[in-house]
Amino acid sequence: MWQAARSWLVMLAAGLAVEAAAQAPAGGRPKPDAFEAARERMVRDDIAAGGVTDERVLAAMRATPRHEFVPGPQRNLAYFDMSLPIGEAQTISGPFVVAYMTEQLEPRPTDKVLEIGTGSGYQAAVLAPLVRAVYSIEINEKLGDKAAKTLARLGYKNIVTRIGDGFRGWPEHAPFDKIIVTCSPEDVPRPLVEQLAEGGRMVIPVGERYDQTLVLLTKREGKLEREALVPSLFVPMTGTAEQGRRVQPDGSRPAIDNGGFETVLPDSTVPTAWYYPRQMAIVAGDDAPEGSRYLRLDNADPGRPAQVFQGFPVDGRVVGRITLTAQICAESVRPGLAVDEVPALVVKFFDEDRSRSVRAVVGPWQGTFPWKPISGTVPVPLWAREAILQVGMQGATGRIEVDAVSISGISR
Repeated sequence: MWQAARSWLVMLAAGLAVEAAAQAPAGGRPKPDAFEAARERMVRDDIAAGGVTDERVLAAMRATPRHEFVPGPQRNLAYFDMSLPIGEAQTISGPFVVAYMTEQLEPRPTDKVLEIGTGSGYQAAVLAPLVRAVYSIEINEKLGDKAAKTLARLGYKNIVTRIGDGFRGWPEHAPFDKIIVTCSPEDVPRPLVEQLAEGGRMVIPVGERYDQTLVLLTKREGKLEREALVPSLFVPMTGTAEQGRRVQPDGSRPAIDNGGFETVLPDSTVPTAWYYPRQMAIVAGDDAPEGSRYLRLDNADPGRPAQVFQGFPVDGRVVGRITLTAQICAESVRPGLAVDEVPALVVKFFDEDRSRSVRAVVGPWQGTFPWKPISGTVPVPLWAREAILQVGMQGATGRIEVDAVSISGISR
């Protein structure tokens, strides 16, 4: 599962040990370890403060040793709210996303849960103490084998894993009370619908590669009730789902969707296409530079994130530079915990395996000023195949308002 990497986050305190022996007993609850304080901060500041309230879910997040599910060089980042690479062009989801999806699932002790996309095994480990059994499928054999070994080493007894195409589900063990999907198909796979028990819930991201929505499906009298939760961006569901994908991303024509923040999800003020917001509001008013809505980011605590993200395809073999434009105003903006923690438009480019990245910045800004146009051009690495745009305070305090965000590619 993919989420935006946050290079502007402050590193863990120097006293944290990189190697911690977090062995868990049969129930899946780890013993105290050197990362316990970092886990508690993560749950308090990133998950509970972000809106997750289910005490059982919060307890599971406190108990699950996320550092055991990431590669050794990434362990010092394990308890920041960020995705991290785990190899095979895949990532471990950010902790808030894991907690949010788990809460939406409404796990109960009697539930039998199907997970599509084992990845590192972290989501399954979070679910383990909350339900009766977790059946988890991973299409990548290398990742699946590694996750199974990690889960066995940590002592999780109620998780069953297999290698296979998640599109087809696991009919031998159906029906499932709950289904959680951590990769994105274009449409909901029919086999998963058939394997969901009556009254069951499924949480799944669906849509185009860079325009997805996390949805909650509830099965009632054989039919699905559908609720759009939040915009999202996950790695694609490979195998059968990807082979049948009708709309493929075009990296030769990078673009931003809903740059004016005019379109929102039904019955909400959540803007489509923009995901994982922090301290964000969509403001409706006649003072919008474009249309009738604009984005507001407001932060009073130095270092705390206030931001939104959007991903887009970009092929560095074709596109040599991209130009970013927007309308921005600011009020009482001061640097955060460091002088470079000030608002900006940040683009992070990735290669096709997500093993290589580089960051480019347009900005920054501080102080107080009225609406004004901003523009900047940044180079695109030859190896780039996708990118993430972040509009954020970068840890600064104060307020910025943003509208009319756009990007355009310049050919090589």
